[in-house]
Amino acid sequence: MTGDDAYRQARHLAEIGRPAEAEARLRAALAAGPADADLLTLLGYVLRQQRDYVAALAACDAAVAAGPRLADAHAERAESLIALIRDGDAVVAAGEAVRLAPHEPAGHLVLARALAAGRSFADARAAARHGLALAPRSVEGLLTLAEVERNAGGRAAAEEAARAALAIDPANAYGRWLLAMLDAERLRVGRSMRALRDVARENPARPDVISMTWPIRSLLSALRRWFAVAVLLVAAGALVAVWWPPAGTGGRILAGLFAAVVAGFAARVLIPAGRLPWRCLRLVPWLLRRAARGAMVTVGVMVALLIGYAVTGRWWAAVLALAAVPVLWGLGLAEMLGARLDDPGFLSALKALGGDFRDWGGELGRWWQETKRELRETWNDDNPVPPPPGAPR
Repeated sequence: MTGDDAYRQARHLAEIGRPAEAEARLRAALAAGPADADLLTLLGYVLRQQRDYVAALAACDAAVAAGPRLADAHAERAESLIALIRDGDAVVAAGEAVRLAPHEPAGHLVLARALAAGRSFADARAAARHGLALAPRSVEGLLTLAEVERNAGGRAAAEEAARAALAIDPANAYGRWLLAMLDAERLRVGRSMRALRDVARENPARPDVISMTWPIRSLLSALRRWFAVAVLLVAAGALVAVWWPPAGTGGRILAGLFAAVVAGFAARVLIPAGRLPWRCLRLVPWLLRRAARGAMVTVGVMVALLIGYAVTGRWWAAVLALAAVPVLWGLGLAEMLGARLDDPGFLSALKALGGDFRDWGGELGRWWQETKRELRETWNDDNPVPPPPGAPR
């Protein structure tokens, strides 16, 4: 089998969702020609499909070494770097792909994604629109623009681009997922959950269970931001009322009002979502699951304490609710970490960060040992040890 035959067969297998078989074909072909840049680039793609991002980057590095002027190799390398959360390196690699093939839209689109990952949204939007101008009916281009606009906060533009992509390819799973998440951000709860459920049914091997827990996680995220401030105001009023009793009436009214708002907002989000988010919560990484459940319990306790303060006027109830705020924020941080525990790119970046800290600690230890040695030598030079009694001078 020639390299071209292996390339065509492997690409077909990757496109129909059989990346492991594509990888086997590519590795067999590379055994005969290990310096084939096209085969190495495609190997990087199929490894990235399987979420083996470190191996994908290694394949792309080999492809760039074998064919330094192959724009596709640089573009695929940028994709692996994005997955590994190395945004600066990804921008450099994507920029090289654009330089080598300025009239190809793929390089501009991956550059847009790399810039968006680094939160350079204005440049990312310009790169995405440039790529889309080169291929106006490109579904990938429209979805890249939608992704950039969503991350930049332009929900209307993101929805317009996503709908344009789905008008061309109605079955596109990523486009439907993206539209569902835009609906989620606008609290179109029922429509969002139905779309996510339909996408998951069509891909039962890898359902996005974390996305389907968004009603619970969005509720907790919103409460962490404003409920903490509300509880602080109530607790401050309760403490002021200890010395100035008239302040207690306003504080108790606020406590009851805030408790009612939390209950109403929770009902507004969770009731239309149904049981699906709770079922999916059982399937997410353990840290996310426990943090979300702990946060829900914490919010429930805080609401009960506010109601207790509103009814009885006992100042300690408001203070206890305030004491729960750091717990709620700590659980929020654990939830954010837990949501990424099944992402190999995040885990690789975390491992690299740990290695950097270990290296820094080792360098700090060596610096301290060297500093102590120099201090001892300096002290000995300035304060020589006197000779023992009777020793010749």
